[in-house]
Amino acid sequence: MRKALLPAIIIVAGLLLLIRLFYLQVINDTFKLKSENNAIKIIYDYPERGYIYDRNGELLVANQPSYDIMVTPREVKNLDTTTFCSLLNITKADFIRRIEKAKVYSPMIRSIFLPQLNKREFAAFQEKVRKFPGFEIQKRALRDYQVAVGANVFGFITQVNEKIIEKHPYYKSGDLIGKQGVEESYETILRGIKGVKYVQKDKYNREIGSYKEGKFDTISTQGKDIHLTIDIELQKYGEQLMLNKRGGIVAIEPKTGEILALVTAPSYDPALLVGRERSRNYTILYNDSLAKPTYDRGLLAEYPPGSPFKIMTGLVGLQEQVIDEQTSFVCNHGFSYARGRFQGCHCGGGVRDLHVGIYKSCNAYFSNVYLKTIGSESVPYKAVDIWSDHVKSFGLGQFMGYDLPTGRKGKIPSSKTYKRMYPNGGWRNTAIISNAIGQGEVLATPIQLANMMAAVSNEGYYYTPHIIKSIKGIPIDKKFTTKHITTIDKKYFPAMISGLFDVYNFGTAHGLNVPDIDICGKTGTAENYAKINGERVKLEDHSIFVAFAPKDNPKIAIAILVENGGFGATIAGPIASLMIEKYIKKKVTRVDLEKRILEKSLQSRYARFVKKPTDTLLTNTPKEIILPEIKSEKTPKEEEHDN
Repeated sequence: MRKALLPAIIIVAGLLLLIRLFYLQVINDTFKLKSENNAIKIIYDYPERGYIYDRNGELLVANQPSYDIMVTPREVKNLDTTTFCSLLNITKADFIRRIEKAKVYSPMIRSIFLPQLNKREFAAFQEKVRKFPGFEIQKRALRDYQVAVGANVFGFITQVNEKIIEKHPYYKSGDLIGKQGVEESYETILRGIKGVKYVQKDKYNREIGSYKEGKFDTISTQGKDIHLTIDIELQKYGEQLMLNKRGGIVAIEPKTGEILALVTAPSYDPALLVGRERSRNYTILYNDSLAKPTYDRGLLAEYPPGSPFKIMTGLVGLQEQVIDEQTSFVCNHGFSYARGRFQGCHCGGGVRDLHVGIYKSCNAYFSNVYLKTIGSESVPYKAVDIWSDHVKSFGLGQFMGYDLPTGRKGKIPSSKTYKRMYPNGGWRNTAIISNAIGQGEVLATPIQLANMMAAVSNEGYYYTPHIIKSIKGIPIDKKFTTKHITTIDKKYFPAMISGLFDVYNFGTAHGLNVPDIDICGKTGTAENYAKINGERVKLEDHSIFVAFAPKDNPKIAIAILVENGGFGATIAGPIASLMIEKYIKKKVTRVDLEKRILEKSLQSRYARFVKKPTDTLLTNTPKEIILPEIKSEKTPKEEEHDN
């Protein structure tokens, strides 16, 4: 057996080698194709990207023709660079830089020299292209935006870089790829599949026909169209209401988790990031470090949620049975705790139960509920974790899994949080009392607050928020149709919803009612400190509002945060009422609120320390101001205003 083993191994190895050689030389021509690369010209046929529609079928993003100037460096000879540069409006230094970049990529393979010529530039160059050996024109499609809103929703198209090419071999130098928004999330669906054509050349570098009679050629496949969950009319209205303000609006359909509007302010016209000026315009927008028009505040901005978080405090207290609907506490215009410390309250004082506590937004009531929930132990680790788990079941304090490429998880503290903060112990329940009213260590993004309200309106469940409604021929991800159940029993929600309804009737949102629509909501105001030139400065509070409507069979849940907007009912509240009416009625009857909000500008608050005006690219802040660098400083809040 041993004598036969070695010959057997040699025979098997020899057979495998012969089979491999036969495959490479007779069956597979791939390596032969590569070896003949010098005699073959590769031409890519780029498909149109898929069109983008809103939930009602309105076309949002289409395509327009664009033209790239391609160069094969080895073929560039006897070029009149002066005429060439003048025709394309580039400098000689720019010409040299682009040629050198193309040579680095490959002297023999064509690559993009100058991308995205418009029709006028193409026509001028086409007339004289024969005078410029080594240069040719490649037709492509660029985005054509049918609306001037939703830049943060759509994203944009840009050229791939070397890192992307290394990671994804599909892309070649000069290819385009979606970045940010749905263009990035659904890139592989929208981009389609590019076709490839191989053309054979003779020894004089002249094209002599298709290689192997087109055996290796492929045709392009257009990208698939997609329908978004966005209601573009609601999106337009939201961006209009946020004119001259900063913040975010997120509206969700509670029964499905579909995102109806995703507004960030300030924003910009998405058409600015199309064509040869794309790079310059993006640089201006990106470098605006204060207004941050490329920063999606609805998904990324983490704020103390303020009084809307009292909804969570109350529901957890009910679930843990430390209170019931009739449990009451006395408010003495605030709450005394921890050696004379006092947390102020503007509810007016008096005896408060759950119902009154919600619609009057009583700090003292919810602080007492929170203390009962986490107990009186000197270091209440277990109780804090129970509280934290309940809150997180509403999607707070975690990445929610929605289908957009950016986001923040916010923060819901647990015992681990306080072990890090107090490594030697020494903390107790009163040290974290600010959590009760949505301050302290609690942070949330607007989309998380909107989802929280969707879960409340559904009496204990929600669907992962998403922006894709349908893709032709492809089912949407099952995670968007999977119901998430909170840890709060359904029986505890009616009492909370009743209190939220009376926020509009008798409470902090009184006067913001909309005829014939029963709205449930909650005002909020969060303190806002910043470091400016090294000093801690108190700025105007953030205005917050969350709501859903109608009370029965809700069709929309919404969260609004307006930076430096003041009381929750001053700016964010009216915006919520207007957005809800616009969506449900398709018109606005509260013209008094509409006029006040459309005319309200917060630019003077953002320009407290004027440095210099920016470029006027922002669509909703025409007189934007750049301030010295401001870094957020989150502090516990001792007092909250809800008027």
